[in-house]
Amino acid sequence: MKYAFFELENWEKEYFQKEITGHELVFSESPLSDETPGIETFDVVVTFIHSQMKKELLDKMPNLKFITTMSTGFDHIDIEECKRRGIVVSNVPSYGETVVAEHTFALLLTISRRMPESIDRVKKGNFMPGGLTGFELRGKTIGVIGVGSIGSNVIRIARGFGMNAIVYKRTPDYALEKELGCKFVELPVLYQQSDIVSLHIPYTKETHHYIGDEAFSQMKDGVVILNTARGALIDTSALLRALDSGKVKAAGLDVLEEEPLLEEEKDLLSQEFDKEKILTVLQDHMLVNHPRVVITPHNAFNSEEALKKIVETTHENLTAFTSSAPVNVVSA
Repeated sequence: MKYAFFELENWEKEYFQKEITGHELVFSESPLSDETPGIETFDVVVTFIHSQMKKELLDKMPNLKFITTMSTGFDHIDIEECKRRGIVVSNVPSYGETVVAEHTFALLLTISRRMPESIDRVKKGNFMPGGLTGFELRGKTIGVIGVGSIGSNVIRIARGFGMNAIVYKRTPDYALEKELGCKFVELPVLYQQSDIVSLHIPYTKETHHYIGDEAFSQMKDGVVILNTARGALIDTSALLRALDSGKVKAAGLDVLEEEPLLEEEKDLLSQEFDKEKILTVLQDHMLVNHPRVVITPHNAFNSEEALKKIVETTHENLTAFTSSAPVNVVSA
């Protein structure tokens, strides 16, 4: 069969060239379009989110049998049209469940151990620890909002630090509660009892500004806020007010409200992503220079292992389809 790959980095191309034999392979760094040479001959398409696989494009590919997207989201593919044509579609269900949880604790430890101030002091030739007193994680209560694969791993790490974990989920899972050693509680209780609040829910219209003035008013004085999910889950103005009042001791953020609402973290590494636009938006952001806020550049997902998992899962999808036993199918 003829496999056509789009929106690939060089290392991804090299991986597939090494791993796939017995098929004709075509590669492009650009998205698939109706002007792509040889489009009518493709049997299999491997792509990312900038290739809009809608009806008009599908019309150009009479031989197409399988699409595998190197992303979790698949809104760029007309799934219903694929079903009508008998085209199987697969995705990468997850890839950041471990690294994002680890990054959450990297932010927390950066705050608790006063790492930015400590490093800056040493660079200035000052080795005196006065004024750099931090706090221990052991015995603290972390409130985890959202218990998918990332939230579950955050709880596992927290338990390893000797922390108490309380959790909010719209539909409590008591088997998971027993497995993880946490406690499901209502949201007001989580706010009232947590020393640290960590967000692990998706961004939707319903979760816009999920944490704002009302939520902050219910929290402990001196709470620490962590967000490695989506920036607009937190009302930035409300967070600044809570920092100024002392309600929030510190915040660790990998995402900011003014960022584009990304569908895929991997989009940040794409050549199609408008990096100049995001830089312009964030240059004057008030949180960036706040002394009690630690910000990383939406980098929680970005590990060698996570990116490798994307290409490995895509390879598994290809192998399974050619073996007539497709996996990770989203067009069923």
